[in-house]
Amino acid sequence: MDYNDAPLWKGREAHHRAAIDAAIQVGVKHIYYTSLAFGNPSKAAVMRAHIRTEDYLKELPVHVKWTVIREGLYNESWPLYFGYYFGLKSESRKEVVVAGDGPLSWTAIVDMAFGTAKILSSPSDQWASKTFYLSQNRTRSLGEIAQYVSRVRGEKVELKIVSRKDFEDHYIKTNGMERPAVEWWSSTFDAVKDGECEIKDTTLEDILKEAGREPKPLEETIEEMMK
Repeated sequence: MDYNDAPLWKGREAHHRAAIDAAIQVGVKHIYYTSLAFGNPSKAAVMRAHIRTEDYLKELPVHVKWTVIREGLYNESWPLYFGYYFGLKSESRKEVVVAGDGPLSWTAIVDMAFGTAKILSSPSDQWASKTFYLSQNRTRSLGEIAQYVSRVRGEKVELKIVSRKDFEDHYIKTNGMERPAVEWWSSTFDAVKDGECEIKDTTLEDILKEAGREPKPLEETIEEMMK
């Protein structure tokens, strides 16, 4: 992993580079890379390896085409952002601790898969040398997620925003998590507060609209996962 500020090619991007190099060696002419919907530069450590991989792709020989698809935050990943709420319906917490909040554009995996498939099946030149977001534009904050969870559970679940240090100490103590992992993830909240996850790219919504589809709302996913 790229915990502890891993130097270049010592984090996850080393595996990405190996896959890219192997693809070129066997004659692949167009590489599509699924990145993540944060900014560049980004305050989120989770984005570090993606940015390094994106940069590597842009330095490839001219005969190799590349496309960077920055995939939006999956609807299905909301528990990770919402204070490691992995217990879902078995959770008993009345208060969820996070290190910040802001607008987040969520996208259902089924919509992401459909959009990605349309891109991969399009003429290669249509998406070559492009970096774009594949995400729903509608945003939902962690505070709004707390409201949805409260509604499904039938009891109040409150969001508590604390400092990154307090967030890290809390989950290391209560969940027994390893400090490097929590510190790595806590930087995500700095990016969220800065608005990095508020996506204003209509690529996915345009693809869905052309197919007569509507993006699946986050609240629908929450209800399904909390049943």
